[in-house]
Amino acid sequence: MLWDTHMHSCFSGDSTAEPQSMAMAARGKHLDGICFTDHLDLDYPKEEDLFLLDLNAYTRHIHTLQKEYDGSFPVLCGLELGLQPHLAKKHRELLSQYDFDFVIGSSHVVHGADPYFPEYYGGRSAADGYLEYFESILENIQAFDGFDVYGHLDYVVRYGPDESERYDWKKYQEIIDEILSLLIMKGKGIELNTAGFKYGLSHPNPTEGIIARYRELGGEIITIGADAHKPDDIAYDFGKVPALLKAAGFSGYTVFQSRKPKFIKLD
Repeated sequence: MLWDTHMHSCFSGDSTAEPQSMAMAARGKHLDGICFTDHLDLDYPKEEDLFLLDLNAYTRHIHTLQKEYDGSFPVLCGLELGLQPHLAKKHRELLSQYDFDFVIGSSHVVHGADPYFPEYYGGRSAADGYLEYFESILENIQAFDGFDVYGHLDYVVRYGPDESERYDWKKYQEIIDEILSLLIMKGKGIELNTAGFKYGLSHPNPTEGIIARYRELGGEIITIGADAHKPDDIAYDFGKVPALLKAAGFSGYTVFQSRKPKFIKLD
């Protein structure tokens, strides 16, 4: 089976799930292991405290859970860090203080606005909103590279005004190629996030074409996560994952422990 290395618990502002219930559900689904990656988004618009994470309480709790499952089921402690260029220094300082297994860098806020909310588009086209999102990712990577993989690279499409069938990543290939090339140059990976299926898209995040393009350009690091915020959504649509990875040119996937990648072959 597979690892699910992107999940949230009640330590994230958008989840009420107890970590213990998430771990029990994951074990019940016969996963090989999990990594908690609760949200930390500093300077989040409108609700500044929504994604502030009590890092001391969070890490203590997950480390206690690790001990409970010691030897029977791997439970890792990670973080999903909401990136914005002006936060780079704070993020560096923060990560120097904690020993996470895995850090996902994600874009949830684009120049002060979250694409989750319709007002992000402000009467403009979906294409303009998508392009600004991808441009902001490039800005983030140029400012800060203290993460291990970039999360849900086309997250913006989940909530866009266009239907999934009308989204064509190749319209943005020039900027996406810049993003992928910079990630590869810096030794960073991407993730295959199956929550796209949960949100009604016909593809994961990022879409299959971007995953294949990352591999084509020489990328080797890819992690797997369902972005679950409740036990039922752990390993969502993971049955599709092996075929998706193989079709993109991957023979395996990656799990990080103590910020070091471990490559796992697919059957």
